[in-house]
Amino acid sequence: MKQYIVDAFTQKVFQGNPAAVCVLEDGKWPEEQLMKHIALENNLSETAFLLKEADGYRLRWFTPACEVGLCGHATLASGFVILNFFEPEAEKVYFYTQAGKLTVTRKGEMFEMQFPNIPLERVKVTQEMIENLGTIPLDAWMGKDLDLICVLADDEQVKSFTPDFQAINKMPGRMVHITAPGSDSYDCCSRCFGPKVGVNEDPVCGSAHCQIGPYWAKRLGQKVIRAWEASPRGGEVEIEILNDDYLLFRGHAALFAETILHI
Repeated sequence: MKQYIVDAFTQKVFQGNPAAVCVLEDGKWPEEQLMKHIALENNLSETAFLLKEADGYRLRWFTPACEVGLCGHATLASGFVILNFFEPEAEKVYFYTQAGKLTVTRKGEMFEMQFPNIPLERVKVTQEMIENLGTIPLDAWMGKDLDLICVLADDEQVKSFTPDFQAINKMPGRMVHITAPGSDSYDCCSRCFGPKVGVNEDPVCGSAHCQIGPYWAKRLGQKVIRAWEASPRGGEVEIEILNDDYLLFRGHAALFAETILHI
């Protein structure tokens, strides 16, 4: 099985969010347990598996702990692999996923993806949130996919935040995101934590920005948001709101490795 390691949402290797992309060329899925073993062996936020179909590819994502229903950076990495190594003459590729049909389009040196705009519901800032985060959020929101977003005062709080993963694991939500207004050329700054799904800190989380991007777009009155994820690796995402249902992500990607899995 051919596997590629791609750093997504960055122009340089060793930054952004690394994803493994496994391209299945024998026309069938491996056993699910094997895909879980491969994801665990890779020990990256996500390993993507691609199976060719008539007008695109079936795409599934696995963390080291489980299969997930939506992943932005591994979709960008998958688009990078297909459009560079398998269909270099194509301008776009379609992926069929648990979250529906996703499109990755080549935009010069960047890649653009259409993703769902995930609605948010405001929730009360509880004492439990304060104790487990070790700081007092100004506001809190819950995404439709049950991710918790806690809004902090400024980006320095986000950058200097020291997560207690055992405490975060007790908080409501599949994942917990902290975000604040950005500085310099960025509109917002965020970090994303997912100990419940086997990823303590996701270096640059695309699905999180299906929620964070629309929040800041509405708050700032902007259609386009430039977001910085302040993880130790760091990465940038551009989000454009299309409507209440969809948005666009734009980002770069860098190839780290091409490998053969001997399984």
